[in-house]
Amino acid sequence: MKKIVLIIALASFGLGNSQAFKGKDDAKFQVGANFQSNGTGLNASYDYGIGENISLGLSSTYLLGVEEELDADFKDRFDVRARFNANIGNVLAIDENFDVYPGLSFGLKNFGGHLGMRYFFTDGFGIYTELNTPFAKYNTDDLTPAEELHNQFTINIGASFNL
Repeated sequence: MKKIVLIIALASFGLGNSQAFKGKDDAKFQVGANFQSNGTGLNASYDYGIGENISLGLSSTYLLGVEEELDADFKDRFDVRARFNANIGNVLAIDENFDVYPGLSFGLKNFGGHLGMRYFFTDGFGIYTELNTPFAKYNTDDLTPAEELHNQFTINIGASFNL
């Protein structure tokens, strides 16, 4: 897994001719895979630029590959989050095709943060990765292993589309 992420990151720095985040009224849709302890799944997110370096959006994850002994039903496998991003790719001036976006998320399971990076090969297509972690769990009582699924560190990786 580490080798795949490294290869994608290195390849993304040497390719492309577009701009990762254009500011106000810029919309991005991302779809990819979610990796975490005891499960893997699908992740989709939508971000809409409301300022030069600020975007708001939604993100949803559904876990498909959950270990059987966890006995996770739909409510344990599904999460949706409202997101706030600070798109700082143009501030860092690494490459006009590369965007870095730290942010906060308010989900059904917790309040958390994320650090994402995306690189666009063309005006409409790129790749992304996000690292997510919970800051505060809504249920602080003893969580079952199934309830812990969306209350842990996760990695998302996939394709990004400029709408």
